[in-house]
Amino acid sequence: IALADALKGNRVLTTLNLGWTGIKNAGAIAFADALKGNRVLNTLDLSGNYIRDVGAIAIADALKFNRVLKECWLWNNNIGNEGKVALAAVKRSGL
Repeated sequence: IALADALKGNRVLTTLNLGWTGIKNAGAIAFADALKGNRVLNTLDLSGNYIRDVGAIAIADALKFNRVLKECWLWNNNIGNEGKVALAAVKRSGL
């Protein structure tokens, strides 16, 4: 979660791979909050982190504010229908 706080002020890092680090929902929510204000990160890998609906929904909500992130890898998590619907809605809206 401290890394998510650092990401808020990031002006250099464009790719961040946090796959398989076990951040779970708490980490996904923290990174979602950081994404809202980040203007340089274009690739984020959160694969294999036991993220469930609540984390996926937080990320989807953050993507409404972030126009820079082009790739967000979320494969091999535990995202259910609610999270998938939220992420799909963001993708359909072109964000």
